[in-house]
Amino acid sequence: MSEKLQEVAKYLIVLGVIVLISTLFPNNVRFKYEYEQGKVWSYNNLSAPFDFTILKSEEEIAKDRSEREKTFSPYYQIKTDLLQQRLDSFDLIFDQEYQSIQGNEQFSGVLNYPKRYRKYGKDLLKQAYERGIIALIPEHRGKEDDFVINVVAGNVTEQRAISNLRTMEEAKELLSDELPYSPLQEPEFLYPILLRLFSPNIFYSSELSEQFKADLLADLPTTKGLVRKGELVIKKGDVIGEEKLEKLNSFKIAYLRDVTKNRSPRSVFLGYILLTTLIIGVFLLYVQRHSAIQIKYFNQFLFLFIWLALYSYLMYVAESNDVLSGYMIPFCIAPIIIKHFFNGRLALFTHVTVVLLASFLSSLGYEFTFMQLIAGIVAVLGSIDSRDLSNFFYSILFIFATYVIALAGLTLIQAGNIQSIDWNIIRFIGINAFLILLAYPLIPLLERLFGFTSASSLLELSDMNRPLLRELTNKAPGTFQHSLQVANLSEAAARAIDANYLLVKVAALYHDIGKMRHAAYFIENQNGINPHKRLSPLESAKVIIDHVTEGIKLAKKHRLPKSIINFIERHHGTTRVEYFYRQQIEAEGEENTNEADFHYPGPVPVSKEETIMMIADSVEAACKSIKEPTSEAVDKMIDSIVERKLASGQFEKSTLNFEELEICKNIFKQQMHSIYHVRVEYPEEES
Repeated sequence: MSEKLQEVAKYLIVLGVIVLISTLFPNNVRFKYEYEQGKVWSYNNLSAPFDFTILKSEEEIAKDRSEREKTFSPYYQIKTDLLQQRLDSFDLIFDQEYQSIQGNEQFSGVLNYPKRYRKYGKDLLKQAYERGIIALIPEHRGKEDDFVINVVAGNVTEQRAISNLRTMEEAKELLSDELPYSPLQEPEFLYPILLRLFSPNIFYSSELSEQFKADLLADLPTTKGLVRKGELVIKKGDVIGEEKLEKLNSFKIAYLRDVTKNRSPRSVFLGYILLTTLIIGVFLLYVQRHSAIQIKYFNQFLFLFIWLALYSYLMYVAESNDVLSGYMIPFCIAPIIIKHFFNGRLALFTHVTVVLLASFLSSLGYEFTFMQLIAGIVAVLGSIDSRDLSNFFYSILFIFATYVIALAGLTLIQAGNIQSIDWNIIRFIGINAFLILLAYPLIPLLERLFGFTSASSLLELSDMNRPLLRELTNKAPGTFQHSLQVANLSEAAARAIDANYLLVKVAALYHDIGKMRHAAYFIENQNGINPHKRLSPLESAKVIIDHVTEGIKLAKKHRLPKSIINFIERHHGTTRVEYFYRQQIEAEGEENTNEADFHYPGPVPVSKEETIMMIADSVEAACKSIKEPTSEAVDKMIDSIVERKLASGQFEKSTLNFEELEICKNIFKQQMHSIYHVRVEYPEEES
């Protein structure tokens, strides 16, 4: 992908992320005040801009509901046609029993006065059914005698206490109690007949009960007062107590309801677009000014902006689900991974941007924002190393402790006691800390997916048993020794200015692998025989210059990371092969010499690490040519090399500043003094 196309793609990514995040925001206005019970109202005096009712709390509504449910009278229905059915059945059974006792002297009274027995039995049935035999459901058994129910007979509803009704047990007792004392001579004749005909005629109606209960609770009052327009709701500096909290909550609900009713969806969406654009715009500005080198390529840029979209979506999902919480989202994964691949400053700035965007989607308030920010800072400051699993666990433990301490502090401020801490949040934070462990396997996965180079990969590449380094040792031993010296010099300088010393050290080991193809043409590999004597200066220069392109081919063949290939490509920048250029001028004349043929193709180094290695490479090679390496000679040579590269524009695109350059020069001088055992010459003592 060309640089121009990459730039276009980057802007499309930014635009896509802005639009995506903006569509996740709720399609309603936001309340402009943040407040909590027990805290001081820090805003100006708040007067009601319109009339609004004071809403009852959920606890008050639940209490009212409970009281209404307690006083609610359930509904029972009378089966009105049952009495007539039982009377008809009584006549039929009575006639059958009467026929069966014909000639039986035991029931002579019945045989002599059947009408009297028939009438008494029917009267007893009427008495029982007209008073009512009720089939109580289990919930209503054992209630007090004054427990009232609604008895529905057709279209008529009558309230009756259950003490005025009989159960089946009481109806049977009625037979046992009244029949023996009746004026009948043989009342036992009627007992089995009546016992068969006694059954409940009043039954519970769940349909009517639920219907009337719902009607009763539907008009349950949810308000307990009215605040008139212009009335003072709360003064600046007032402590938000329970009463003021109720007013503020009621005002918030009324405000959101009334304003949302009149709001324009396009205006709300435009507002979110502006806020998202502002946050991402500031982030992009920081990236371009301070991290342009780190995310120069499309894959790096995409990697960075994916975190913004991913965490915004996760927060949207958490807010849309009652089971999930924003506290469960492992926000610290992003700074841990970004720091691993880039640096701590970029990781922290990305984390702040992610948390700001998520906070607009969250309903958890400023506490959520504070806790996520402080945890992210701890994650960036921590020495999390993917190569050390135990250290990784300890770092996550510190992050968890940070969350808990922050929550405890906020709880003490808000409630005044630690007992009020929300254990649900602790549980969510525990899940959060566990999920941060995903950073450990994600690092190698993302490294391969986006083509990054991690510390672990660099350590693997620095293994001297790697096939490419072993081949370099065998084919170009002098070049290998040169690469080792350059690696040591570069590492020392990088450490001094807090650059990526591991990257530059490993890159130095591979920077001259292209020399393996024509190893004998490079002085460090020669044994008294110089093959350049058979070539023209132009041909010799081409062989020397080609070691860069050959090195790139070898690096790609062995799948070296792009960051290492950049060092191979840029370690000579666009410098000139001076020795053979001078020979060509002597042989052909300046007018017949094309200077461009003697320049390395470049490009020039960009990062601090690339610049350090370019200087270290030249310093190590040039200082070998000093016949008498005194302190002054070494220092003069290093100063000369740096000045020439500055003059030829090799550092024009480098992020290495002059202060850092001076530090690197001094480190190179110290290292070269040590290598050549340079000592200060003391004056001879006078005899």
